[in-house]
Amino acid sequence: MIDKQSGIPIYIQIQSNIKQKIEEGIWQVGSSIPAERQLAEMFQVSRMTVRQAIQGLVDDNILQRRVGAGTFIAEKKLTERLEAVTSFTNLMLQEGKIPSTRVVSYGIRPASTQEQEALELPDNSNVMKIERIRYGDKVPILYEVASIPEKIASLLTKEDIMNSLYKAIETSLDQQIGEAEQTMEAALVSEKVAPYLDVKLGSPVMKLRQITYLDDGRPFEFTRSQYVGSRFQFVARVKQ
Repeated sequence: MIDKQSGIPIYIQIQSNIKQKIEEGIWQVGSSIPAERQLAEMFQVSRMTVRQAIQGLVDDNILQRRVGAGTFIAEKKLTERLEAVTSFTNLMLQEGKIPSTRVVSYGIRPASTQEQEALELPDNSNVMKIERIRYGDKVPILYEVASIPEKIASLLTKEDIMNSLYKAIETSLDQQIGEAEQTMEAALVSEKVAPYLDVKLGSPVMKLRQITYLDDGRPFEFTRSQYVGSRFQFVARVKQ
């Protein structure tokens, strides 16, 4: 079940195991999963490792925590597409604000099943995972986790990551940013993210999942973001 000698992080193996149970219908959408203690015994790992695996699935909207009730398998959400793809840096500049970024962590790691699907990667691929906070005039606007194929990430520097990733991609690959697929839902900020965004635990946020493509159709970025509800709004233009 869990191969501690495989080189694949244990929490990723646990996530894959849980997702497999969901896909096979062993655990039904809307039902609760076993408690952390039971999962720790099932996988023969620490509760901290189980908690890390579950938090990743919650962040990816596969699982959902309900206060006082436990953790449940989330229902699939409806998708709404926005019209344009704009980098955060350019968006802040358009609003007359000074953009800045704090990188919390970044590094190469094995791609999860969800990252493989989103980025159309073969098995055993690696991605660069970038965890960062984006600011406008030094005020935190969003918390973001971005995954980029290793082949593309190898062309980037830390300075690229710290500044405008989209600009760096266009410069390094000599291609333009194309379309994006976006999924949004309202949520409450998690215990981990609240301090990063300087908001109280339980404050409203807008979760955005986005797959961004180059103009040749290749997906190059898969992001999971949490925007502060009181500091940001989305506007969609609808054509008749």
